[in-house]
Formats: sequence, C-alpha cells, structure tokens
Amino acid sequence: MTVSQSFSLAGRTAIVTGAAGLLGRRHCQAVAQAGARVVATDLDLAGCQYLVAELGGDAFAVEADLCCRDSLRKLADTVLERCGRIDVLVNNAAINDKVEAPGTGLETSRFENYPLDHWQRALDANLTAPFLCCQVIGAEMARLGAGSIINLGSTYGLVAPDQSLYRDLDGDQRFYKSPVYPATKSALLGLTRFLAAYSGAAGVRVNALSPGGVKNAQDDCFVAEYSRRTPLGRMAQPTDFMGALVFLASDASLYVTGANQESDFPARNCALVTAA
Repeated sequence: MTVSQSFSLAGRTAIVTGAAGLLGRRHCQAVAQAGARVVATDLDLAGCQYLVAELGGDAFAVEADLCCRDSLRKLADTVLERCGRIDVLVNNAAINDKVEAPGTGLETSRFENYPLDHWQRALDANLTAPFLCCQVIGAEMARLGAGSIINLGSTYGLVAPDQSLYRDLDGDQRFYKSPVYPATKSALLGLTRFLAAYSGAAGVRVNALSPGGVKNAQDDCFVAEYSRRTPLGRMAQPTDFMGALVFLASDASLYVTGANQESDFPARNCALVTAA
C-alpha cells in the first residue's frame, strides 16, 4: 500500500454525528471525498437530507437522538442493514454557547449565575452522547475487529477561555464563555484515552481532534483579538480540519490511538495557564 492509498476510505462506512452543523458538514465532505459511504445523523433530519443530496453517491441521512440508547441502537441497525458494517464514527455533535449569539446575556453567562439546566443540557450533548455512541456503535466495530472513532474536542479542552476576548471595543464585558464547554471537552479527552486503551485489543482506534476557534460570523473585534493570540495569526476556516479528519479515519493512522490532534490554539492563554 502506498502512502496515498493509505488515506483512502473506499468501501468503508462512516457515521458523522451533528452532520447538519458548521463542522459536521465539512466532516461529511471530507470522508466522502476520501471514498467513504457517509451516514449523516442529527436531530435536524432536513438539514442532513439536504447535505446528502449535495454529497450524492450512496450517502444517506438518519435522524437520531444521541442521548437515547434505543435511538442509537436503531441508527446502528439501520446502517448495518444497508451497509453491512460500520468503519468510522465521528462524534461531532455538541452544544457550544455562541460568541456571535450569546442568548443568555451578560449576567446569566457569568459563572456564579450560570444555569444548571444549561450545564446539564451541554453535559448530555457533549459528553453523555459520545459515551453512548461509543458504547453502541463502538461495540459493532469491536465485533468486526476494526474501526476508527474520532471524538471532536476543542482548544478549550486544553486551555481555559480568555474572558477578555468577549469584551467590546470599549472594554466592556458583553458575554462570558461558559464553564460547561471547557469542562465537557476536557472530559472527552479523558474518555478518548480510556477507550483507546480499552478497545485497542479489539482493533478499534480512538482519537480526538481538537479544533481551534472557527470563523463563523463573529464580529470583527472578536476575530481580530482571537487571531492575535494564535501562532498562525488567524481563526480557522471550517475546511481546515478535513485532512486531519481523514488521516485519523484512515489506514494512514493505523498505529495512532489515544492521541489528540491539536490545531492552532490561543498562545497567550496557553502561556498563562502554563505559568499557573
């Protein structure tokens, strides 16, 4: 097998959760371009159906509640019936309080006031859902003796949010980044390492991909301040992670498990955390 051949996903089936979202769409495009049959899953079935129509080929959409074991069992059974196997699972679905549309307001987003129901909702989506996906779908991979699971982490699973990023031009705090997103993404990295050690003997590799901040209609002030803190001097584009995803999904990473593939991170914040 040549190096270029090792990146091929031809003949394989890849499930991508949160497929209708900003990065989910790109993850689907990446594995499809590498030759995989894509199963796009999300609560937004219409969004997934639109996506698979764009992808063409034999991609298809399945609606699933990732926090419900019965729903995941139905998802797995549907894929196995249509495809015969599951080779790749991309745990992408997550809840992240948006910088560009905070919603909760300044005082509610403050740590001391952060609502328990917001915490629990994100905990379920960001940690319990991938846990259950790995249980149900990972078990099918183990049964077949091979597979690659990719958990989508975040820069904020590695360094704490710099709350000064969320100030306006006058220096007024307009929003606080929530505690739950960093907490769940940090925990997901721990789950990734656990599963890598647990599932290795069954031929299932488990890795994480931790994107840095992705440009997505944030205001110019935020984009400039975030970019200034990164080694590459810019925010990520949604397409920037496609190659890394294919690497982790394919035989190009056959001896890589328990790893976290990090992207450009806020260097200033990292230095502060290290110093602490």
